Amino acid sequence: MTQDNSKAIVYFVGAGPGDPELITVKGQRIINDCPVILYAGSLVPREIFSNVEETAEKIVDTASIDLDEIIQHIKEAHALGKDVARVHSGDPSVYGAIGEQIRRLEALDIDYEIIPGVTATSASAAWLRKELTLSGVSQTIIMTRYEGKTPFPEQERLPALAASGATLAIHLGVTRIHKIVEELIPFYGEDCPVAVCYRTSWPDQDKVTGTLGDIVQQVRKKKFTRTSLILVGPVLGTDEFRDSYLYDESKAHVYRPKVKSLKTRDVNSTQAHPTKKLN
Repeated sequence: MTQDNSKAIVYFVGAGPGDPELITVKGQRIINDCPVILYAGSLVPREIFSNVEETAEKIVDTASIDLDEIIQHIKEAHALGKDVARVHSGDPSVYGAIGEQIRRLEALDIDYEIIPGVTATSASAAWLRKELTLSGVSQTIIMTRYEGKTPFPEQERLPALAASGATLAIHLGVTRIHKIVEELIPFYGEDCPVAVCYRTSWPDQDKVTGTLGDIVQQVRKKKFTRTSLILVGPVLGTDEFRDSYLYDESKAHVYRPKVKSLKTRDVNSTQAHPTKKLN
């Protein structure tokens, strides 16, 4: 007797950057409910599965297996009508390498759903205690990676992106930090603030902050060689920015109709209290 697998789903779950508490409520619920869990052990903390270590039918660290083996685990679970939690670090849609898995699942007519997660960029900004979109300084964040084995379109190479002057979040580039600095200085200047965050939100997290002029020396001193995010832009080091219109009492929006001017309010206040005199 075959089991009905028509409703079995593969969930691509974003586990966040490393801290087990930085997973969404939905992501954790799905992990707790799925009998089969496949996770990238080099990037996802095992603590996320603490509630299901004894109850899940299968928890597989996929760090040492290839795509064919991963898909085979999924096929076996699907044939038995079992949901699968495929757990990735950060947000699965950002450098999650889920595209090739999705392509295989669609070819096999296996349903799937993507559950977003906290990105390394968001977590690093929080750790640095910075807002990455300050009024009048930067309203654009570009998440990219440095060109290596994977070829880049010309318009996406770092100099082309740097020409925008936007805040940059550069993944997978710390071993080439010297080349990144060389390509960015013509656009941002040597005094542009930089932060390099290593294993953000993990117990051994570390970071350095500086400028394009001195960050290479600092990174080499720390010996960061992997799992580091490079943030670049004036927004990291300025107190010179406009207050957001969100909090400006003279600016109306749908939740706060435009108020009367201060002068009008003072006059009305005086008329309401005839004995009060204007100075």
